[in-house]
Amino acid sequence: MSGSPDSRVADEGRLDVEQISGSAKAEPRPGGRSIGRQAADDPVEGVWRFRVPAVEASVPRTRHAVRDRLLAQGMAGVRYQELVDDVLLIVSELVGNAVRHAAELSPEVTTELSVRRGWVRVSVEDGDPYRPKALESDTGRTGGRGLLLVKSVTLQAGGVCDVERTGEGGKVIWASLPVPPEPAH
Repeated sequence: MSGSPDSRVADEGRLDVEQISGSAKAEPRPGGRSIGRQAADDPVEGVWRFRVPAVEASVPRTRHAVRDRLLAQGMAGVRYQELVDDVLLIVSELVGNAVRHAAELSPEVTTELSVRRGWVRVSVEDGDPYRPKALESDTGRTGGRGLLLVKSVTLQAGGVCDVERTGEGGKVIWASLPVPPEPAH
């Protein structure tokens, strides 16, 4: 693979994924029993990074890569459907914002997905120092509500979100959502 930013985006929407920790795929647990506090059908924990060029085509590619990773970690089925949908909406909004508003100062966008201790955290980092704010709903505007939507979806799911500065002078916008509990039998 060559070193150009566009070469990191592979054919058919596949991205090179940097696995930071955890298992690359969900593996069956012996006897389907719980291990520690984790139920047999809880998602497998880990952290993954997706680096893409700051171009529009990176938005759906990142969304598909995150979806594929969530499913590979065991988040398929009715129990996880709303969580997966919420995470994908958040990824689309945050990567889309980074591509549209930060590309001039940040030719690359990094999305990190973390599945840990009953939470799914997604963050998007770019090199632009501007700290965006969620705008109030204004019926006269046709855009500018993406962060308001992210905040609303996150809070409705019982999660938290924020914007932080990076050590390199850019920013990371993140949202953490709780994994739904195992249904009572």
